[in-house]
Amino acid sequence: MRVAVITFPGSGGDTDMLHALKDAPGVQAQRVRHTATSLDEFDAIVLPGGFSYGDYLRCGAMAALADCIPAIKQAALAGVPVLGVGNGFQILTEAGLLPGALTHNQNRRFLCASAALTVECAQTMFTKNYTQGETIHLPIAHGQGRYYADDATLAELKAAGRIVFTYRDNQSGSAEGIAGIVNAAGNVLGMMPHPERAVESLLGSEDGLRLFQSILQTWRDKL
Repeated sequence: MRVAVITFPGSGGDTDMLHALKDAPGVQAQRVRHTATSLDEFDAIVLPGGFSYGDYLRCGAMAALADCIPAIKQAALAGVPVLGVGNGFQILTEAGLLPGALTHNQNRRFLCASAALTVECAQTMFTKNYTQGETIHLPIAHGQGRYYADDATLAELKAAGRIVFTYRDNQSGSAEGIAGIVNAAGNVLGMMPHPERAVESLLGSEDGLRLFQSILQTWRDKL
């Protein structure tokens, strides 16, 4: 399985993401610059965390105009798994691949901690190795991680089972406690917590590892 880790100017989580992916047997992950105009050779795409373009304007707003975005949209339409973590989630909303927006945390402070999450949907290609309703622990590190969407969008997300992760302690103040959502087709996941920073017991949690294993398993099942 070949995975593209898209690197924007200011990306800070690409090295962590590469480390997490390369530890999974059968995965070949590589950095791909934001200037790429074709991603046809890859089986999955990851937008890592960080501070693309210094978070100027809004987090993810400038990255959403990068050369690679049309290729990411084309891949998403073709059913390729697309994962956006932290700033990657912000980019996915700014680019229109996911609904809603990520706004300033309710306390207006940068949050850096281990967060307890509830797995709300274990039927996606990203969560099939989790158990519905279980609690997992993943790190958060964001200043603008408060998910917002209008009431109609939130109702649609809930009704369609597209809310994948929620915070048990909603420090960001996200609507409905949302920590991660998928698109209608189920192949684009955006989440603020960082699974790539929870793949080894040395890091305090291995709960993120199953997310990457789920993606790999889905890909293998289609072979």
